[in-house]
Amino acid sequence: MFIINALATFGRYLMLMGRTFAIPERFRMFWKRYVKEMSQLGIDSIGIVLLISFFIGAVICIQMKVNIESPWMPRWVVGYTTREIMLLEFSSSIMCLILSGKVGSNIASELGTMRVTQQIDALEIMGVNSASYLILPKILGLITIMPILVIFSSATGILGAYGTAYVGHILTPSDLTEGLQHSFKSWFMYMSIIKSLFFAFIISSVSSFFGYTVEGGSVEVGKASTDAVVCSSVLILFSDVFLTQILS
Repeated sequence: MFIINALATFGRYLMLMGRTFAIPERFRMFWKRYVKEMSQLGIDSIGIVLLISFFIGAVICIQMKVNIESPWMPRWVVGYTTREIMLLEFSSSIMCLILSGKVGSNIASELGTMRVTQQIDALEIMGVNSASYLILPKILGLITIMPILVIFSSATGILGAYGTAYVGHILTPSDLTEGLQHSFKSWFMYMSIIKSLFFAFIISSVSSFFGYTVEGGSVEVGKASTDAVVCSSVLILFSDVFLTQILS
């Protein structure tokens, strides 16, 4: 029964995405909503991204120094491992998991409220493709802004590591800099951005599906928001495994 329900839900999701990726009827209106969604979903999230990344970078630097310190280890290892963790996993995968809670619940609750208050039905009556009008700007807006958030996250995490080096005096900034520059592969940055694009699509499309297909009242809107966050997080974790294997 669970498999049947899952396949039925997946089929409804594909049908909704088929309606969503249609040519916008009015590009001027689409552009206004696209810019609005970029601001609402991405730019408004910069604060929490910078705050979390700064302290995570500082904590990673401290943990690496405390736990792998050894006379057999070069002094630059702390900076090297901090850079690799921030680039390969935190700034893309873990940050997207955090944003799925903020952005995903926002999308699901907004569309769910529009559904239960019959605003979506009103758009359908007027002959508007409500799926494309409401969902497509959210998907494209988040996909556009997510690489910028990833770059900011990586840079801020490194700043947090430098803050630890200067304020905590657990290692010298020169040793940290040497580790950050050691065997740097630019592909890791590109890989992080590519993964974030997939995760942005998962967050926006799955959350939109759960919000758009709400049936009932305000209680169901809350449940849809929770389901959207949980499902998005699980799909991000699953896709992270395959993307890492493919891109590495």
